[in-house]
Amino acid sequence: MIKTPIGLLLNGVIVTFGLFPLLAQAQQPVSDAQVAAMVEALRQAAPQTKNPNDGYYSEWQVKPETLKGWTRTCLKRELTPTQFENSPAIARQVVSCITRRELTNQFRATNNNEIASVRGAACWWMTGNYTGCDKGFTADYVKKVVYFYQQQRSKPVATQLEKVTTES
Repeated sequence: MIKTPIGLLLNGVIVTFGLFPLLAQAQQPVSDAQVAAMVEALRQAAPQTKNPNDGYYSEWQVKPETLKGWTRTCLKRELTPTQFENSPAIARQVVSCITRRELTNQFRATNNNEIASVRGAACWWMTGNYTGCDKGFTADYVKKVVYFYQQQRSKPVATQLEKVTTES
């Protein structure tokens, strides 16, 4: 057993540096590429009702009551559904903001399991819950999101982020 202050200090430094990579991994933020892939996957998987007056807005098919909270959170101001609908760049910005938040929550909850995080975030997107999307329409939706997400992630990062920058 080391009893000198220098020995204790040295042990503390060794332990700290030994744990640092584990702590960094546990707190690793969701990347811009992961967010961009998820945003695009949600857009591609959005249910199309074929009714232009279905009450959903933008390419992501967002409910108007959802928009108020999301735009307040992400833009620090509320947008009307029409404003959201008429600005693809703002819609993508808001969806990206919410997606980053939800993916981050899911990465923490799943110990950084990317596909489990995508599944949980897709389920939340459709139902408001992270679980329970294992049957029927919601299961099919989550499978589509995962498929489109994997397609996006297989593309070079520059291609994924290009859509974000060209619409901003």
